[in-house]
Formats: sequence, structure tokens, C-alpha cells
Amino acid sequence: MKYFLKKLFQPLINAGMMLLFPKFKNKRYYTLTVLFGGIRQRLVGVNKTVPWPVHFTSLVKSPEKIQPGTKAPGSAIGCYIDGRNGIVIEENVWTGPRVSIISQNHANDDYYSYVQEKPIVIRKNSLLATNCVILPGVELGEHTIVAAGAVVTQSFVEGNQVLAGNPAKVIKKLGEYKG
Repeated sequence: MKYFLKKLFQPLINAGMMLLFPKFKNKRYYTLTVLFGGIRQRLVGVNKTVPWPVHFTSLVKSPEKIQPGTKAPGSAIGCYIDGRNGIVIEENVWTGPRVSIISQNHANDDYYSYVQEKPIVIRKNSLLATNCVILPGVELGEHTIVAAGAVVTQSFVEGNQVLAGNPAKVIKKLGEYKG
């Protein structure tokens, strides 16, 4: 019965998502949960300018400076994504709940001014686990897993690795991504 209902209503859900988010093309996200969250996002106005679905408890700043790849950064619970210095998220990057991606920092001698940094770059097939923090100017290589609670303060461009700790360091090397 569930399969039949999904087959029946999936075209309607897809059409609704295309109306709400015409620039977001990943059909794997087209579910009732995201559809109704998208309606809330568009009608209530929280994250209204973000052209991809965002969970109502997440906040995305300067979405025009974020290149989101195929996943929807901020679609998990409680994410904070600050794109004021730019963020590049490549294909198939997964973000868990309460992930913070912060591309801009305050100046140490004047808290009202911001420091210009390089944009954050997260290469394809990476995973950002629950409560991890990515700080300004960081670049993560392909197939990098950032463990829960890790704080990434420097770039790890090599890829195929697991990062953990505060500050984050490589704790394990991985083989090539197979997915």
C-alpha cells in the first residue's frame, strides 16, 4: 500500500518542490517532509532567500555566496551556515544535525569589523557529522569524514581521511570512495 501511495503522489510532490525551489534539482530530497518544510520556508519567511530546502531550525546567511552541490546544506536540524566569505560544497557532501560552517570571522582588535578569508571548500563525497564546526578558509579534500564534535581550524586537502578532535587532526586514512 505504501509503495502504491508513493507512486501515486510522487509526481505531485515533485511538482510542488519544483515550484518552491526551481533551482534545486536533486529529486532524492523530494519527500513530504521537505515539501511541507519548504512551504513553511517560503510562507513564514525564515531562510526565504535560500534557493534550496532548509530545515526550519537551521539558519543560512548569504546563500547567494554558497555553491551547494547536490545536497541541501542546512536541511538537517539546527545547522548554522554563514556564507559571507563564500562556501563551495561539491557533489554528494552530507551534513548532519547541528553542523556549523562559518566562513567569516571578527577582527581581533575590532569586533565590529570582519576579516576577509578564502572561501571554505568542501570536496565531493565528504561527510560532516553531528555538531562539527568548519571555520573560515578551510579546504577539505575528497572523501573526508569530519567526526561528531570536531572543530576544523585548518585545511586537510589530501582527502580519503577521518578528522576528529578540537582542533581536528587526521585519525584514520580511508580507501577510495565507492558510492
